[in-house]
Amino acid sequence: MKELVELIARSLVDHPDDVNVIEKQDEKGIVLELHVADTDMGKVIGKHGRIAKAIRTVVKAAAIKDDKKVLVEIVQ
Repeated sequence: MKELVELIARSLVDHPDDVNVIEKQDEKGIVLELHVADTDMGKVIGKHGRIAKAIRTVVKAAAIKDDKKVLVEIVQ
């Protein structure tokens, strides 16, 4: 899942070297924290959060296939 989020984020931003995904485990399941450059934050979130929602939907679909629960958080 981590690689999937990195791949999607790197294709969206102007500074792909600044993309970093940290995987954490908690009581809810797997939490993926997506870190991007401040100037690329809008590109990852999108208007009204549409891009962020799409990223979460793709990851959720992949997680269901693996029978896991994954949460994607976009962090500054």
